[in-house]
Amino acid sequence: MALHVDTFFLDPNSQGTLQSQIQQMIAEGILSGRFRKGEKLPSSRNLSKHFGVSRITVTLAYTELQANDYLEARDRSGYFVSKNAPEPPAFPQRAPREDNVDWDRVFQRKFSEKVTPTKPKNWAEFKYPFIYGQTDATLFDHTNWRLCALQALGLKDFASMTQDYYDQDDPKLVEFVARHSLPRRGISARPEEIIITLGAQNALWLTAKLLLDANKRAVIENPSYHSQRDILKLRRCHITPVNVDKDGLPPSMIPDDTDVVFTTPSHQCPTTAFMPMKRRQELLQRAKDIGALIVEDDYEFEMSFLTAPSPSLKSLDHDGRVIYVGSFSKSLFPGLRLGYLVGSEPFIREVRALRATVLRHPPGQIQRTAAYFLGLGHYDTLIRRMLLAMHERAQVMETAIAEHGLNVAGRGAFGGSSLWMEAPEDIDTTRLAQKLEGDSVLIEPGAPFFANEDAPKNFYRLAYSSIPTERIPEGIAKIARALE
Repeated sequence: MALHVDTFFLDPNSQGTLQSQIQQMIAEGILSGRFRKGEKLPSSRNLSKHFGVSRITVTLAYTELQANDYLEARDRSGYFVSKNAPEPPAFPQRAPREDNVDWDRVFQRKFSEKVTPTKPKNWAEFKYPFIYGQTDATLFDHTNWRLCALQALGLKDFASMTQDYYDQDDPKLVEFVARHSLPRRGISARPEEIIITLGAQNALWLTAKLLLDANKRAVIENPSYHSQRDILKLRRCHITPVNVDKDGLPPSMIPDDTDVVFTTPSHQCPTTAFMPMKRRQELLQRAKDIGALIVEDDYEFEMSFLTAPSPSLKSLDHDGRVIYVGSFSKSLFPGLRLGYLVGSEPFIREVRALRATVLRHPPGQIQRTAAYFLGLGHYDTLIRRMLLAMHERAQVMETAIAEHGLNVAGRGAFGGSSLWMEAPEDIDTTRLAQKLEGDSVLIEPGAPFFANEDAPKNFYRLAYSSIPTERIPEGIAKIARALE
């Protein structure tokens, strides 16, 4: 029996190359029992015409499936489902069951009730994605990352990939952070003062879990990183939002009973405000006077294409009061989920014990691959390439924004990858964003960044990390027309 070409379809939300999508679609059809052993598949010519792809793409997919014994080729007859193909499950499919559990009563707490907005998963399909925190595939060094991954999979590194580190980390990655990343921020730290995390957000969660409870008070910037508020709400601590100004967080507004201050002094999220040296000293003194700790989220310091970044807050700390959060997720790619915490040895020791109870440690193979990529110089080369691209895109953004009379509320003192924008007061940027999506434009509404319910609705963020330079002017023009 021959399978009709019309029974083949690709999921529009599938990831990967067309070849891998076709392979996955056929493999899933076999594993689900929809395609049975001995059935003939459509010819590569008919299937390529059906999908609107090149014939070689289908042929390569068929060849790969044949190599994995899902398909078999017969002389002058085409491809058939192999007699050795994996068997679909033998048990009958169950009828849909009725859920009689009162989940609202069972849950101790709903973790889904958070302020973090969702971003379109298909953002890359938009022509003008002014979306923050995503990777531009044209800039990433795929070749050397793949070579480093292969090196990490070698016999010499077998232990680093397979062993249980318990509560420890890959020493090569820790060494790179200590000898290369931290000195760039003026920080000197021993391995005992560093721990690898699953991104900066995991670092913030571990810190909040260890330091805060219902009897403690945390100060956050307003506006600020919305996921930070989600984390603190789960701790049920007292949260005091402090409005930022052009120089970031004002130390004088921090209450006396504050236990932990969360701040982004070098590149405030989302306003991009920079905290000058005088205020940094004032913040350190204020924290010392009231006995508070400071958590410094130092994201995007690598994206300093205008001038070199100033020393971090942690580098000015002389009594162990500052806990430093760094990440490779923004500079490499967000799916990497690798970050790090730097703090006094007693603090890191407790964080390490806490992390071990939840996830032991980040995967060894990922840590070793990153260590090779960083240590062999590929990371520095990538950063230089990204800086050139970000600088060019920032200049094109500024020119287009000026031509259309849009208002920039904040731009990074050293660079970065986004601008904080202000629309006229009568504009709701959440509605504006919905309207622009229909024109293939993505922007980030600003309201979720604010802690107060009566937050201004006319701010929005425009990132230029994920949009090609040549599309920026037209994208800005579409935003300007929508604002009219």
